[in-house]
Amino acid sequence: MRQHEQPFIPVVVGTDINAYSTVRSFHEQFGVRSQVIGKFRMGFTAYSGICDVQLVEDLNDDDVFLTELTALAERLEARHPGVPRVLVGCHDAYVRLIVTHAAALDELYRFNTPSPELLETFQTKEQFYALAAQHGLEIPATQFHQVGEPFEVEVDRYPVIVKPSNVIEFWAKPYPGQKKIYRLNSEAEVRDTIAAVEASGYSDSLIIQEYIPGDDTNIWDAILYLNTEGRCELVTLAQVVLQEHEDQYIGAYTAMISRYEPELMRRLQAFHEAVGYTGIANADLKYDPRDGVHKLLEVNVRQGRSSWFAAQLGHDVFGYLVDDVVHQRRRQLTLAQGDALFTVVPPAILRKYVTEPEAQADVRRLLKAGRWGNPLRYRADRSWKRTAFLARRDLRYRKIYANSTWRETA
Repeated sequence: MRQHEQPFIPVVVGTDINAYSTVRSFHEQFGVRSQVIGKFRMGFTAYSGICDVQLVEDLNDDDVFLTELTALAERLEARHPGVPRVLVGCHDAYVRLIVTHAAALDELYRFNTPSPELLETFQTKEQFYALAAQHGLEIPATQFHQVGEPFEVEVDRYPVIVKPSNVIEFWAKPYPGQKKIYRLNSEAEVRDTIAAVEASGYSDSLIIQEYIPGDDTNIWDAILYLNTEGRCELVTLAQVVLQEHEDQYIGAYTAMISRYEPELMRRLQAFHEAVGYTGIANADLKYDPRDGVHKLLEVNVRQGRSSWFAAQLGHDVFGYLVDDVVHQRRRQLTLAQGDALFTVVPPAILRKYVTEPEAQADVRRLLKAGRWGNPLRYRADRSWKRTAFLARRDLRYRKIYANSTWRETA
């Protein structure tokens, strides 16, 4: 389909694996070509034939963001007058910028994001955990430490997880050895980590949280879509069977199996509707074998990089978005069911490193049945550069898992 024939034009902010999965979803479902704008040249989108990529060095700057998104909309309108532009952010910082400039961007794009107040609550973990607890959702035992103030440890069972409350500010203050999540085994390690974070200039709070035992398969992932009126139309659920095992990327999932737990799915639906959430949400939970409860870790105010698994179940989240913001159509609530394996690593890695017996059996069954997919490998988007990029990536993963420093045990 030539772009001037497209019923709408996706504008995807970001160039990473999340952005590519988004681009693929739009192309696979609607046959449309996306416009991608981001800071960095990354192979996921740079070697793609189903999107056009524009790089802007300071795109995360507040003024630059609005200027560049405005200019892009004007160029697209001049080329394709009257064709709606659907805007999707693929990083927390970009979603925040879209929300900040919603009044201006609303004249140029169609999008669905949370309100500024709810965005702030969800992206500030201390506020978010209080809100979740208020609505009856279980969370791990948690302590918040304001950087710069005296520290006294309250979580008394090790190991503990230490992570930033304000993720955007945390990554804006890089320092040697910086990690997304720290798993620490003593008070001395906790104090050393706090000192390193303080020295970076990070000024918000840190989360010190009990470590819930169990391997990668105790982690669960949910995707929700709530329309612009705040009604939930989709909940999907998956069990993580493998996550990234490089310390700086812990918390990013490399393989998941779809699951159906209607009670848990309805609890997530009820929470998001009760607080007035709108847009795509990506919830991370961990099953606690000590009490049999799925405990909420966080909710991302966007699709996650693994959200393409919803499309494997026949419920691509961007179909819901387009129906909502382009066609003003409403859908009934769907608690998605299916039997599919999502992966961004080669099957050989799954066979070797998914060791929990039930998950391992499911992985082997789904691989054998051909009921698995990798969003990066798309038949409609092939070139020798892309093939070479993905081959190098697969080889690197073999080395990463062979040398992994992150090990989770029950």
